[in-house]
Amino acid sequence: MLEIKSLKKYYRTPLGGVEALRGVDLKIGQGEIIGLFGENGAGKTTLLKSILGFLPYEGEVLLDGEKIRRSNISRLSFATCEHSFFPNLTPEAHREFYKMHFGTFRDKRYEALMNFFELPKRKALKNYSTGQKNQFEVIMALCQGADYILMDEPFVGNDIFNREDFYKVLLGILEPEETILLSTHLLEEVDKFVGRAVLLRQGRVIGDVTMVELEEQNKTLMDYVKEVYGYRPDRVERALEELTGGEDE
Repeated sequence: MLEIKSLKKYYRTPLGGVEALRGVDLKIGQGEIIGLFGENGAGKTTLLKSILGFLPYEGEVLLDGEKIRRSNISRLSFATCEHSFFPNLTPEAHREFYKMHFGTFRDKRYEALMNFFELPKRKALKNYSTGQKNQFEVIMALCQGADYILMDEPFVGNDIFNREDFYKVLLGILEPEETILLSTHLLEEVDKFVGRAVLLRQGRVIGDVTMVELEEQNKTLMDYVKEVYGYRPDRVERALEELTGGEDE
């Protein structure tokens, strides 16, 4: 169980400060596939980086009741569009490096995913396209052997066919104990992939629902997000009226 308790994060700026997380409470059990959703600036990336210990914060992050430290950090992996690999190394060099440091490295999965994305194994990563770099980032997060795999907008730069096929492959390869926490804006693409949706707004959890619960309510994920966020369907019409109807004569 991954537990986030009263998590707060405050960024200091020259003009004052920004409260990015405002007391987030969340429990994530092994085997869950969770979508983390929210508008830009909602705190999604800050939450993921705080869980991993990349940022200082107030509150607690516990893994099976223990704080995240060197002894258990390998149970968490991270795929980020900011990239965390060594650009001058090849995928094969990365594989050897990971195998040296992670005894749980999934070699067979590595081979299968590299072939699925058709990525060159002996080409320096700095020479990969943006989409290929993101694909490789996801591969290494999935092959580390972690129980909790955190992903922050991992599919930027990938075409829709690669993304859709990858979701299907991922559902087929995940072990029962593996957990995915996926931050993305691609709501309609992942509603058949995730089993639970967590919504952030202005640093707070404002929604937490399973897809089974939504199905019982005869709602789609998009319906739920619009409802919780208080989306106004007339906002475009109202904006156009304001822009075109109030011109000075």
